[in-house]
Amino acid sequence: MSLINPIFFLQKAREKGVAIAAFNVHNLETIQAVAEGAAEERAPVIIQTTPGTLKHAGIPYIAACVKEAAKIYDIPIALHVDHCPSYKTIVQCIQHGYTSVMIDGSQLPYGENVELVRKVVETAHYCGVAVEGELGRIGGVEDDVFVDERDAAFTVPSEAKEFVEAAGIDFLAIAIGTAHGMYKGEPKLDFQRLSSIKEVVDVPLVLHGASGVPEASIREAIRRGICKINIATELKIPMADAIKECFKNNPDENDPRNYMGNAKQAVKKAVREKIRMCMSNGFADELKRL
Repeated sequence: MSLINPIFFLQKAREKGVAIAAFNVHNLETIQAVAEGAAEERAPVIIQTTPGTLKHAGIPYIAACVKEAAKIYDIPIALHVDHCPSYKTIVQCIQHGYTSVMIDGSQLPYGENVELVRKVVETAHYCGVAVEGELGRIGGVEDDVFVDERDAAFTVPSEAKEFVEAAGIDFLAIAIGTAHGMYKGEPKLDFQRLSSIKEVVDVPLVLHGASGVPEASIREAIRRGICKINIATELKIPMADAIKECFKNNPDENDPRNYMGNAKQAVKKAVREKIRMCMSNGFADELKRL
């Protein structure tokens, strides 16, 4: 199967009341873990990369690996660039086969944000690629970008409606109290705000910063309209812990097939758990019948 535009299965997920898990990957092993885990759960999945990962691994390498995974596994797989502030990088991703892009103009004044997003939408839609936009700023750290909690602004429902209509995006990331990275305490999500946004916005809604959010809160967010859940840190941690454990047990280990193999299995376990949390296990087979 080829990589696909995710808008179809996001819309169907919204209708069914489930969410699609979107996992940030960094190398071959994390790509394999996400694809294998999703295939074992029979779930559609979004594999996504930040600009930092693109710089680390290279767009051609990432795109080639994920395209190959889509051929191997009989599930819908989309390839998405996450939190990208650069129009040039967005174009490069599209040229290499990305099927979804997120242009992040959330640090810009509202008018400039809309102008940048519309430019990306025009290019991406011409190529059959979906576009995610963000309104409101998610606190925490993503790559090297830090947003202080005091500067994180919740999404205003009326502004969300205006933004979606003005920019022409396919799905919208909203700020309702989550943050990138792990939490020091339990996050308090503004569910009423989410419900209000859903009432006025007719595109799939995205929750960033889901790592560390209790399952009950994730399920409630899905019930109220979230249909794409971004997960990054909760893949990094088991990967790092597995590598540390390998060297703790065998300080002389020097074969990456061993320590990275253990790490891959730890990541795959987390992937399967998060897919079940999103209730999208088995959804790939349902989509075939639609």
